[in-house]
Amino acid sequence: MLGRLTDAASDLGYRAGWAAVRHAPEAMARGLFDAVGTFAGRRGGGPDQLRKNLARVIDAAPEDVPGELVEQAMRSYARYWREAFRLPSTDPADIVASVRMSDHDRQVVDEVCTSGKGVVMALPHSGNWDICGVWLVAHYGQFATVAERLKPESLFDQFVAYRESLGFEVFPLTGGEQPPFELLAQRLRAGGIVCLMGDRDLSHRGVPVELFGERTRMPAGPAKLAVDTGATLLAVHHSYLDEHTSLIRCGTVIDTSVGVAAATQSLADAFAEGIAAAPADWHMLQPLWESDWSQARRDRLGSGTDRGTGAPNEAGEAGGR
Repeated sequence: MLGRLTDAASDLGYRAGWAAVRHAPEAMARGLFDAVGTFAGRRGGGPDQLRKNLARVIDAAPEDVPGELVEQAMRSYARYWREAFRLPSTDPADIVASVRMSDHDRQVVDEVCTSGKGVVMALPHSGNWDICGVWLVAHYGQFATVAERLKPESLFDQFVAYRESLGFEVFPLTGGEQPPFELLAQRLRAGGIVCLMGDRDLSHRGVPVELFGERTRMPAGPAKLAVDTGATLLAVHHSYLDEHTSLIRCGTVIDTSVGVAAATQSLADAFAEGIAAAPADWHMLQPLWESDWSQARRDRLGSGTDRGTGAPNEAGEAGGR
């Protein structure tokens, strides 16, 4: 009974907050979220794990990461949430018009998305991937993706309904009628587009990679889907240019003929290039590298991966946000 009441309160609070931010004047919402992000970035020097993660990106000791970079990162993270809350009341045409892309990247994405083959687009948690999704729908139609299940269930249903209204096809990472991997593979074999978050291993059975010179794991799903279906694997990155414009980088096609493990490493290298160019927009506040993992996670991973190959014991991890 208490759990149901807590879920109902969370759902009501989220609905109220979503409505308030969505309908507030743009300047008011921007000022509020900027202030919250700045406060979070300054309080106690900012989130410890964020500082550790940024230290790898800029090749510095955590204590040498500039305070301004931490503040910028938290303001960027707050901006992501402001945009997410306000997206339902934002004209998609305005979002599309705000996106910048190099001529080379535009040519690459146009070639792969009109080739008739399936396309897997893999992104790190940078900028706002919903903006990439709105841009993609405007130019190439619906795509499929995976969402991590939220609690309460009603909140997850709102999340899915909202993104499907934008033209996304959303499969739950867990608890669906079918494993998402097979559904995504069907879309790709039919020449469709799949977009997946690819820098954080939610399954705990990811592929070992080197990222900024340190060992971590990334989801096997993007590369495995491309290998199994013959789809093109494209590394995508989103970052902010200023208050009104953002940049999509999508000119790196990953060679999947080398297998899942090597393709995932190439994906990590492409992610690192984009993240290094805009470190403040990488919203990674969780422990990512092995040296930061808790002992409990190390114990869980002891039997979750085939040693020596990095191949997942199950094919169903596709990543999610």
